[in-house]
Amino acid sequence: MINHVWGLFAHPGQEWQEITGEERAVGRLHLGEVAALAAIPAISAFIGTTQIGWSIGGGEAVKLTESSALQLTILSYLAMLAGVAVMGGFIHWMSRTYDASPTIVQCIVFAAYTATPLFIGGLAALYPDIWLGMIVGTAAICYTTYLLYVGLPTFMNIPSDEGFLFSSSVLAVGLVVLVAILALSVITWGMGVGPIYIR
Repeated sequence: MINHVWGLFAHPGQEWQEITGEERAVGRLHLGEVAALAAIPAISAFIGTTQIGWSIGGGEAVKLTESSALQLTILSYLAMLAGVAVMGGFIHWMSRTYDASPTIVQCIVFAAYTATPLFIGGLAALYPDIWLGMIVGTAAICYTTYLLYVGLPTFMNIPSDEGFLFSSSVLAVGLVVLVAILALSVITWGMGVGPIYIR
């Protein structure tokens, strides 16, 4: 996967053609490559919130305690891995509708490659600023959507019009998964696993 990261940004159409047909073991995928990429936003957020902090209205910087940030880092990391697996499972399930026959492993690989801009964009969390986060986050979401629409027809070997409908369905499910993760975050905070601030 790491070999394809640059290609997805430089020439996504050509890179999707190279990615198509690759198959890797789910264990290796999650333990190795996806695990490393998903760690980027989690570790960046840990460093940013414990070492740099953020200020509101130019006031004193607010930070998180290391124990609090570590709990949130682990939970967010697991949520990202689960999100990739759920999206891969949905893509596999939907592929039957479009007469495509990828394996579940290939679908998880596709979901992981598509999420690459989100993982790399997580570097912005090193400096926790709301405007920086919004700009980088919006750009990462837009490019992830672009990769989805460009890559899915190639990956599934289906016509572009069917690929557009398939991609739109995947995007809608991705938004539902995001809302579900946010809801679980709120529930988790209500159970006492939430941020503890240092001023």
